[in-house]
Amino acid sequence: MTPELQDEGLIRDALRIVEEARRRGVVLRLMGALAIRVHTPEFSELYRRLSRLGGGGSQFTDVDMVTYRSQREAAHRVFTSLGYRPDRLVMAYFGESRFLYHHPQGLYQIDLFFERLRFSHDLDLGPGPGEGRLELDYPTLTPADLLLEKLQIHEIDEKDIKDLVVLLRGHRLSEGEEGDSISLGRVASVLSRDWGFWYDAKANLRKVLEFSRRYREEGLLGEEDLEDVTSKVEEILRYVDETPKTREWLRRARVGTRKRWWREVEELIR
Repeated sequence: MTPELQDEGLIRDALRIVEEARRRGVVLRLMGALAIRVHTPEFSELYRRLSRLGGGGSQFTDVDMVTYRSQREAAHRVFTSLGYRPDRLVMAYFGESRFLYHHPQGLYQIDLFFERLRFSHDLDLGPGPGEGRLELDYPTLTPADLLLEKLQIHEIDEKDIKDLVVLLRGHRLSEGEEGDSISLGRVASVLSRDWGFWYDAKANLRKVLEFSRRYREEGLLGEEDLEDVTSKVEEILRYVDETPKTREWLRRARVGTRKRWWREVEELIR
């Protein structure tokens, strides 16, 4: 099977799970790189050119999903009914923040997170069905939340930079939640309340600019691609800078980098 067919099979499986969850009244959404691929189908060729994981193989190796904590048992029943095997050890240690499932034939694994994502920084998608952010898009998180999910990474990998390039290339910017757009208001609202998140997000956006210029030099991005991504990054940075910050943000800013501003993800995930 070619890498492209492997990726398409993974996408089909993921969408089947989300649809089965919807049929049962469970709010389940894709997040992470696969969600970006699903949300930007017209730029699948750009993903291929950038070779997300290198080596010309499959671009996606696992699946990340999110549901509301109040629906985690119902979501669990969705996965097990489709033959996915729960990882009991992971659930015993991390059951308050994530579940883990293995494909029936061991082809890949699925991480199921709950509405408050706690990685390098927090991203709150709650509080629950009908009141949270998961229902704002389907079958993935909103583009703004997909962007924030990547920008919160303290030690960002190049594969995540490539995800951001594709996400930005594939979506326009808007102030509010307008269809297939990245909501500047949502991004600024999160970053104006959390200085550490803001600090890492700005650093990661600058890395997107740096890598995009390199990809242009290597022929992986066209001139239009580079101009589009650059203008959007600059607009996000401008909008966030001009958004008033909370008192908590201002207090933390005075401390700056003298105190660690991120969470060690290994403590929670590995």
